[in-house]
Amino acid sequence: MTTLRPAVKSGRQFQNPVDTKMAGFALLPKILKLYVKNKEERFPRQAPGPFRTDARAYDHAPASGLRVTWIGHSGMLMEIDGMNVLVDPVWDKRASPVSWIGPKRFFDAPLPLEKLPGIDVVLVSHDHYDHLGKQTVRKLARLQSLSGARWVTSLCVGKYLRGFGVNKVKIVELDWTESFTVSNQNNSAKLDITALPARHFSGRGLFDRFATLWSSFVLKGNRHNIYFGADSGLWEGFAEIGKQYGPFDLTMLEIGAFNELWKSIHMGPDGAVDAFKLMGATGLLMPIHWGLFNLALHAWRQPIERITELADRTGIKLWSPTPGTPTEVIAGQEFRSDWWRSKS
Repeated sequence: MTTLRPAVKSGRQFQNPVDTKMAGFALLPKILKLYVKNKEERFPRQAPGPFRTDARAYDHAPASGLRVTWIGHSGMLMEIDGMNVLVDPVWDKRASPVSWIGPKRFFDAPLPLEKLPGIDVVLVSHDHYDHLGKQTVRKLARLQSLSGARWVTSLCVGKYLRGFGVNKVKIVELDWTESFTVSNQNNSAKLDITALPARHFSGRGLFDRFATLWSSFVLKGNRHNIYFGADSGLWEGFAEIGKQYGPFDLTMLEIGAFNELWKSIHMGPDGAVDAFKLMGATGLLMPIHWGLFNLALHAWRQPIERITELADRTGIKLWSPTPGTPTEVIAGQEFRSDWWRSKS
């Protein structure tokens, strides 16, 4: 069995927890050919939504102790046992280094940043543009609702947060297996956050791949235990994560941006089901990393269609809300929204 351990570097580059082959320049002609020939509906023919969040919901704590507002992709506002956590915030129009080209969001963010409730933690899994929005962070760093927030992220990602205006004293960088506890002085709530390995990579440019760390996270409150998988290919470490840190009430695993050519770093719907089973298949499975950006060759609905089919076949309980709707998580109760289905 793989041992969960701190990250290892080779020179200046962080290494994956298991041997992982990346799609290099040699595969570029093949990938470009696939994109040219691709006939899938990668962009919605009709823009989904519009979605609107009723921010008045945050005036009252969730009765269950756990409520999630899915902003889209891997971004969400999580209310867990009295703590408010903003995860992988990207309100930017594009997941790109520039504003005029690159993957453009399918729908506008349903909750204006100015209407966020008081935030205790901003959690950033890694530095990719679809998980860390530059303009978003710049705005968040100036908001009063985040004045007391701690920014928790992976090793070396803090340099970007500082560059985008976050006060360095508010930033906590974690290595794999390291933990940090955030407390709320107003209600005595606390949240234990543990960074764990993921099978992925990092980089915001052509020459900085693997320079910063990428992580998955366990968030443990007074009553609930959550796993946020961020981006990862399938690997045997999921079994040990489930054994050492589970069981989980809600397990968030990526299903989009998948292709066989890069399955070692993105698991897709089938991989998400396999990972969930390795972790013990307890609680609810929330599909993330889909429905907002065109980042692969598959149709934009394909990931949710496929995992819905797999869940029906295997009995796994899905938890998949409508973007922007604050939705309570009730133990053992599946929740499926059909916002993505064709209305034609």
